[in-house]
Amino acid sequence: GKRRQEMIKILHRLQWFLALAFLQVLVLNKIHIAGYATPFLYIYFILKYNSRVSRNTLMLWAFGLGLTVDMFGDTPGMNAAAATFLAFARGRTLRLATLRDMDEGFRPGIRSMGFSSFFRYTLFACILFCTFLLLIDTFSFFNVPVLCLKIGASTVATMLCVVCTEWMGRKKG
Repeated sequence: GKRRQEMIKILHRLQWFLALAFLQVLVLNKIHIAGYATPFLYIYFILKYNSRVSRNTLMLWAFGLGLTVDMFGDTPGMNAAAATFLAFARGRTLRLATLRDMDEGFRPGIRSMGFSSFFRYTLFACILFCTFLLLIDTFSFFNVPVLCLKIGASTVATMLCVVCTEWMGRKKG
């Protein structure tokens, strides 16, 4: 009964984990729109996790996902750090976007939050993640306009991927 449901949930989560990690490494990491924008769809995994889950659990999953992307993407620890940071900040980001109490526990998405709240949540999360990741990647403020352009372009590319993925899932389910 309940134990079986938990196992199915974990297996489903692992499928998403692996699918998003490999999509990121094999396809999305090779996309550099105009030399500036790279979509980071794998953060969808972190964004969609149930709101009631403990921060530590989410941070462990995020670290594992980021580390997987790093191992196959030749980015030593950068994605692990940025994904863990996003998981750490997700609760506040979610509260800021929804202005509601997280005690009730829900799975963030268009269906549970409405489009505008989900859009705000995704926007805040993408800005945080892309800023953190690209600051680590650049490790310099030598060319601030280019850094800002990369952060902005990657945020937009990631937002588009996340919102489209969510919209497709909403239509399907």
